[in-house]
Amino acid sequence: MTFSTPRVYLTAIFILLLHSFTFAQTRTGTITGTITTSDGVPAELVTVAIKGIISTTTDKNGSYTLKKIPAGKHIVIARLVGVHPISKEITLAAGQAYTYDITLSTSNEQLKEVVVSGGKTNKFAVKESALVSKMPLKNLENPQVYAVVSKELMTEQVITNYDDALKNVPGIDKLWSSTGRGGDGAGYFSLRGFAVQPTLVNGLPGLTNGSLDVSNVERIEVLKGPSGTLFGSSLISYGGLINTVTKQPHDGTATEVTYTAGSYGLNRVTADINTPLDKDHKVLFRMNAAYQDENSFQDAGFKKTRFVAPSLSYQVNDRLSFLLNTQFLSAEGTNPTMLFLDRGTALKVNTIAGLNYDPKKSYTSNNLSIKTPVASMQAQMNYKLSDQWNSQTLISRGSAKSDGYYSYLYEMSSTVPGYPNVPSTFRRSVSDQNTTTETTDIQQNFNGDFQIAGLRSRIVAGLDYFNRTYINNSSNYVTAGIVSLGGTDTGVLTKESVDALIAASKTYTNTISTQQVYSAYASDILNFTPQLSGMFSLRVDHFVNGGQGVADADKYGQTFLSPKFGLVYQILKDRLSVFGNFMNGFTNVAPISVSVNGVSTTRVFKPEQANQWETGVKTDLFDGKLTASLSYYDIKVSNTVLSVGENDYTQGGKNYSKGFEAEIQANPFPGFNIIAGYSKNKSKLTSGPADYEGRRPESAGPEDLINAWISYKLMNGSAKGLGFGFGGNYAGKNSILNRATTGVFTLPSYTVLNAAVNYQTGHFNFALKMDNLTNKIYYKGWSTIEPMRPRTVAGSIGYRF
Repeated sequence: MTFSTPRVYLTAIFILLLHSFTFAQTRTGTITGTITTSDGVPAELVTVAIKGIISTTTDKNGSYTLKKIPAGKHIVIARLVGVHPISKEITLAAGQAYTYDITLSTSNEQLKEVVVSGGKTNKFAVKESALVSKMPLKNLENPQVYAVVSKELMTEQVITNYDDALKNVPGIDKLWSSTGRGGDGAGYFSLRGFAVQPTLVNGLPGLTNGSLDVSNVERIEVLKGPSGTLFGSSLISYGGLINTVTKQPHDGTATEVTYTAGSYGLNRVTADINTPLDKDHKVLFRMNAAYQDENSFQDAGFKKTRFVAPSLSYQVNDRLSFLLNTQFLSAEGTNPTMLFLDRGTALKVNTIAGLNYDPKKSYTSNNLSIKTPVASMQAQMNYKLSDQWNSQTLISRGSAKSDGYYSYLYEMSSTVPGYPNVPSTFRRSVSDQNTTTETTDIQQNFNGDFQIAGLRSRIVAGLDYFNRTYINNSSNYVTAGIVSLGGTDTGVLTKESVDALIAASKTYTNTISTQQVYSAYASDILNFTPQLSGMFSLRVDHFVNGGQGVADADKYGQTFLSPKFGLVYQILKDRLSVFGNFMNGFTNVAPISVSVNGVSTTRVFKPEQANQWETGVKTDLFDGKLTASLSYYDIKVSNTVLSVGENDYTQGGKNYSKGFEAEIQANPFPGFNIIAGYSKNKSKLTSGPADYEGRRPESAGPEDLINAWISYKLMNGSAKGLGFGFGGNYAGKNSILNRATTGVFTLPSYTVLNAAVNYQTGHFNFALKMDNLTNKIYYKGWSTIEPMRPRTVAGSIGYRF
């Protein structure tokens, strides 16, 4: 048989092609899988790649396929901007179909925030937090009320100090600005009738003796109500807690530099730099930094801050990751002017007008400044034990120092010889502060998400060790002049003069006090149905107080159990929920040595505690365009120590704080955003010392508070990117001194209005903000009087590349 030459050639080519195809098929493989978020929702548009070979993105079902991958070892990497990359080394056999499913370390709600990245409609709403309940939990699922101030809102309002950011939180009001003095130098705020300070950073101790810098703030979370069950007693109050969440490294290269200038010598530069450090994008680095100088609106006073916050993340593999956050703040300035009213005798006047005080007078000197450096470090290790369990190990270290002069004015009593019963006469007291507060916190948390008898259970169980050491080598206070408001000042405000007075007094403190807290806690969210869930939490807390130079009576230990319960029913799944909670907070109480009928004894007390009942409604309606919360709470405090007789004490004091809060965040149409809040608080000491009983506590702040901010940004046209904002705050009258002995001193109510305009084009962002449009004169206080800033203007220009 013979064949034609062309046919032979064609047959040979076909055989060769078939052989090559078969060979290729047997020498390559396929990788497929599904990518989901931490709450089980498919993740779309995630890039999956084998570097140098192939890449693809996931579809709407979270599925991906990588075809014709050569046999051998490969590293598969899943990336999405704003989310830690996940990688895994796999060995692919010839002809193998390998399945690699991936779970992102973020929830569906958080993923939505990343994907739309600034283009989201309700841009000020934050609908989920992993820190509020120490587990990823949607706001609608959480039986506790909390408010969030986002970095987007702070940017739009050209906020350059932490206190101004908190004006966006319903129900919170400033009592004191940061004093800088040791022990309690951070600012104080009233929240649900109780004083609170910003003491947590990323859910861990973050003590400071000054005001925090906002350049490294991703958001501020304000949790409402007693939260001792998950966060202990040492760093929070019965009204709630303030948690600052810092900016974290993300997978991408970005740099943003902003310059801000404004009234009273404001001069501020910030930088935000983010970049991967390796070719596989496993090691990510971010650094935020700020430089700020600012003068006071008064005749003396200044503040200088230098801030840097490097952070580093390392994704070892799909199971193990590390995160390191550090912050270093160098600050120097004069402490704010505070007039302390005499608390021991009847008030001479009970209004601001009667004091004849000029708020532009500081009664201090730039020579008498105080340095308040702060350094902190947080290290985190996350390990995925299984598909249901994760381990989180946390270590936090912090150091806050006060070095310099703290001064205040205290009203002269009519009982002081040589000073008649006249108003507006104050004694200036000055101390040379030399203190250090060091904190250490170690936590081990285990998070689980699994089924129990067909019911979904999400649990966190943890151990916590907290240590706070306070070293005090400060001088006692000396008198540096007598001030008559609107008149004379006998003080000589030079460093040399004050040093001589302090040296002559020969009085210095030399103590080292320590607090140690050993805790274990557990919290479980149990879904009885997809719409009905319950939270069941418990903490056991052992507190130890001691130190060098500390009185024996103050060296003690206490153990306490703190429970928390909550129910949530979603009337409309993921849109409308009703909730109720019982929450507990507590405060350790030191024993007191007394002498009764000539016999010395020690009174031992139980921890003071606060119990809250609360109910309310939360919404996330109209495709996320309307989020809101309405709640009513009732907090009762018991076991307060009371003085009885001349030298004895008992434990029977009680007070309550109850009220209503509302918050709304809305996006009625594209580019238009509204945030607003209202709170009303009723507080009273029902059983206590005669001087206070039946009265509103001085730390409770105003009964009525309103906050609002409305902004609109042009989305189309030649002026696209131009935006406007307007809003402000209202505070009702505030009884800052309220005692039977003194009478009542009331600060008047006030309304402060603010406005802003901004324009974003290309890589540039321009903004102009005017605070206190009407130049309102108003004051804050807590048995003190502190004038607030008049009208100020600030402008900024930012460039992102």
